[in-house]
Amino acid sequence: MPMPASPSSSISAAAQSVVATLPHALWRADQMGSYQGVVSASGHPSLDRELPNGGWPHSALIELLLQQAGCGEIRLLQPALARIASQRRIVLLQPPHLPQIAAWEASGLASEQLLWIKAVRSADALWSAEQVLRNGSCGALLLWQSHIRGEALRRLHLAAQASDTLLWLIRPLSAAHESSPSPLRLTLRPARDGVEIQLLKRKGPQHEQAFYLPLSAAVPAFTSTTASTTASATAPTVPPKSSTVPNHVSLDRHTPAAASAGNIAPALV
Repeated sequence: MPMPASPSSSISAAAQSVVATLPHALWRADQMGSYQGVVSASGHPSLDRELPNGGWPHSALIELLLQQAGCGEIRLLQPALARIASQRRIVLLQPPHLPQIAAWEASGLASEQLLWIKAVRSADALWSAEQVLRNGSCGALLLWQSHIRGEALRRLHLAAQASDTLLWLIRPLSAAHESSPSPLRLTLRPARDGVEIQLLKRKGPQHEQAFYLPLSAAVPAFTSTTASTTASATAPTVPPKSSTVPNHVSLDRHTPAAASAGNIAPALV
């Protein structure tokens, strides 16, 4: 005569059944988690192996914490951005310097797909980020912020969850010790011909050791020219063309000998 199942085994079986129906809501800390939404491959196989679902998650706040600006963050994101730019716009919000269009074009990112937004105050930038996420017309948003309050982080995370836009929040490395609702946080440090990545937070087992990721040759994505302090939404700046290439663009200068970059009229959002 078969023995009746014990109450504890029945409860365990019931719990396993519930867990099986919620693969995206429950996960064990020693296993790689998964996202219910869409992910985009980073273009770096060694990095994709360390990311849940094998790529950058849409509908989520992704934090990149930099030791210094220009340590390789744009080259890291370039493969994903190039695929997105083939169909949808990319927003650069509060970058530290003026975008250099020649470098972006060389990376396969058409200038007409880039939108640069410069705001006077941090509050204006955060408001703009929420509007971009809610609008849904752009495929990716890169937001640079030196200081951001926890409440603002939570608002960004909620706005990202309600959108299918890829959101990268780029902050200083000093913010690594601060709490954040972001499900994915990476620290980036410069390394020879690449970058050193530490997975500070992910939906999966803890990654103790930083790893080296080789990147393509550096092309300056930004110029150190001081940006205007007034709120604006413009296309990136255009550097002067080589004398060997026909120039059919009117620049706002009176003599062709000037080497400064011309300005492009603001584009409305």
